[in-house]
Amino acid sequence: MTDILYRWPEAAKFGRRVPKEKFYEHGTVSTAVREKFINEVQRITWAYKLAEATINLPGTSAVPEIQVFTIDAKTDDVSEGVLGAIDKAIPFPIIFEIARHREQSRVRIAAAHKQLGAGTPKLSAYYSTGWQPEDTTRQALPTAITLPALYAALLQPLTPITVRPGEAMSDVADRLATVRKLEREVASLERKLRTEPQLNRKVELRRTLKTKQHELEQQR
Repeated sequence: MTDILYRWPEAAKFGRRVPKEKFYEHGTVSTAVREKFINEVQRITWAYKLAEATINLPGTSAVPEIQVFTIDAKTDDVSEGVLGAIDKAIPFPIIFEIARHREQSRVRIAAAHKQLGAGTPKLSAYYSTGWQPEDTTRQALPTAITLPALYAALLQPLTPITVRPGEAMSDVADRLATVRKLEREVASLERKLRTEPQLNRKVELRRTLKTKQHELEQQR
């Protein structure tokens, strides 16, 4: 995972404020998520539209455009439930910039890999940079010749694993899900090992733990 902020192209600037009610009044949003919008979100801005018409990169049905949304938080952060509700309502991949303004203003980038199709988009878990000062020097967008390639390049620094040469972001998302599952299994085995009183059972747990740790390293 790399901490990075991008200098979004001026030609792609959209700058339209979106009332949060548009999202939490949506029929599929639960009462709990609606409350998170109310409690956590100060303002939502549809900040940039990265498209062939604005940055001259061709899109595909999988990535026709990439949207950049900025969210000003009322509190220290914005929940994934809020991001997911916005993502599901917008039929394009989204990169979020979340800003908090308590004491020192800080920003983080977050995104899920989004697969478009009939019905509700399919979302991976969310990836994120760490919090960075708002005045951090922004970098130019990654070099890419298509919008899908740009989308993959924008997501790659957010992921806690190494993207393999030629690996599609959908495969990265699947591998990340496997990594998270294995991390939970390893943590559970480590807890059991610490509290297991029987020697023969300890030996068995240690063997299983070693296998899972090896699988985890292979996936990373």
